[in-house]
Amino acid sequence: MNILILSGSPRKGGNSELLAEAFAKGASAQHHVEIVSVRDVKVNPCFGCNACFVSKSNSCAQKDDMTLIYEKMNQADMLVIASPVYFYGISAQLKAVIDRFHNPIRDSFHIKKMALLLVGAATLPELFDAILTEYNLCLKFFNIEDAGKVLVRGVKDKGDIKTTDSLNEAYMIGLSI
Repeated sequence: MNILILSGSPRKGGNSELLAEAFAKGASAQHHVEIVSVRDVKVNPCFGCNACFVSKSNSCAQKDDMTLIYEKMNQADMLVIASPVYFYGISAQLKAVIDRFHNPIRDSFHIKKMALLLVGAATLPELFDAILTEYNLCLKFFNIEDAGKVLVRGVKDKGDIKTTDSLNEAYMIGLSI
């Protein structure tokens, strides 16, 4: 399987990036895994112009690195979303990428499974509720299988995740794919 991990961490070596790497290490035992760090690509927010719906090739009016992500998505059998949680949502950088999936080119993707890796500083029980609602709606809309979730609370400073069992949990989910 080709597994694409979209890592939304704006910090190099941040907790959510470490979680994504642990998942990748487990999954790469049997699959091809690629991590795309959205901080390293230039993706503008969706303008909602719908030019992609009238273009023969479904090409976006914007000329940025989203073209590269569309190519990677087209090759993927599984998508993993990894993000820190800011104000009960995913990072702005990752949100811009996901919003650009508004393009009808998404209907040509062959993604059958998806996993979610989230890290938040707060310990509130409802910390991930808004993201989980969006995630579950996407699974249902696109008829995609949930391959697992790792939801980590109380992790704030860079490297804090190393004091939890979350990296092992992500590794084991990756290994089980």
